[in-house]
Amino acid sequence: MADPETPATSQGPVTISSSSAERAPIVYFDGASCFGHHNGAIQIELAANLLMPVGAAVRVDVVQTAHLRCSVAAALALREALDKALAMYQQGRQQPTEEIPAVKN
Repeated sequence: MADPETPATSQGPVTISSSSAERAPIVYFDGASCFGHHNGAIQIELAANLLMPVGAAVRVDVVQTAHLRCSVAAALALREALDKALAMYQQGRQQPTEEIPAVKN
């Protein structure tokens, strides 16, 4: 039996069906409101902030945007993807940016 803590590395390349790309939802979140596990499934609740006008002020409401459920192996794969995306982001921030002139000739 495979160890559920270790992602399978002997699998061949994964092919994602092009017909599923248009139907996949986009999930936006500002944070994870809570997390846990149950019967071997990782559980993470994703939440987003809503700005609600109240007279001249603004109230922030927090709403759940997704209920993420996955295996331990899938959670490890997601963490690896997030770590790599954050590393790419940091690398892009460290590269010098080109000065844009205020007036073009």
